Amino acid sequence: MATSLTSSLSSTFSTLSLRRHSLPLHHHHPTSFSLPKPLTFQSIKTHAADIDTTFFDTVDPDEITTFDPPEKPEGFVAPPSFDEGPQETEEQIARAYEELYGPAYSGESVLGNDVYVMDSKVKKTSSFGKVKKDKIRDGFEERVVQVRRVTKVVKGGKQLHFRAVVVVGDKKGQVGVGVGKAKEVVAAVQKSATNARRNIITVPMTKYLTFPHRSDGDYGAAKVMLRPASPGTGVIAGGAVRIVLEMAGVENALGKQLGSNNALNNARATVVAVQQMRQFSEVARERGIPMEELWK
Repeated sequence: MATSLTSSLSSTFSTLSLRRHSLPLHHHHPTSFSLPKPLTFQSIKTHAADIDTTFFDTVDPDEITTFDPPEKPEGFVAPPSFDEGPQETEEQIARAYEELYGPAYSGESVLGNDVYVMDSKVKKTSSFGKVKKDKIRDGFEERVVQVRRVTKVVKGGKQLHFRAVVVVGDKKGQVGVGVGKAKEVVAAVQKSATNARRNIITVPMTKYLTFPHRSDGDYGAAKVMLRPASPGTGVIAGGAVRIVLEMAGVENALGKQLGSNNALNNARATVVAVQQMRQFSEVARERGIPMEELWK
């Protein structure tokens, strides 16, 4: 019995081995592929010999030929030129922009009638990723009077901030003083400039760009004296008083700080002194008399 079992096993293994050797290569390696035959000079020469080049035997490469277009058929109508059509209206242009880029570019609801205004609405960012605000162009110039570091004592320690004093003016009789605080100097200057624009006053001046009369003003412990000057004198003043007068457009004046040296208080004292001034025409109108009688 053992002999028959051994003979059956040997016959089974021999059959499997024959089947294994009889199978093709792609059954064992389904992803195998055959490489193309490499190109040889003989094969390229044989392929080039099969191409018909008899057409070029009668062609002269140096000959100058002229283009002879075929004749137009009967009843041929040339298509209209691109520029000959009717001009598109603004509504059609806006509708086309809306179809191409969406409703934000149509210029009807959000951006007005200017379809190119989107470029100016893009937020500009600085190198640190913060939104960079453009300067306000309203005709007013800004001058920083003072920037100081201030601290606030709280329960957890001290909070550091910056306080800026800014004077804005158009040098045509309009001037304002503002103050602002922030954790950064740039933000403090922007806040103070906005505050100064909310406190614009008008400076009365004569045709010689000086004050109509004397005036004194005080704010806190600061006192300021202002006097008119003859043409060609210039602005003779110092500190915040000089900055306020220059931004207002005064060219001939005398100023003096009496008392405190605080820049903010002196600037505000200058504003108080200017607000007390009045034009001669205004005084004559209130009295009901002509201006000539004011000097009698």
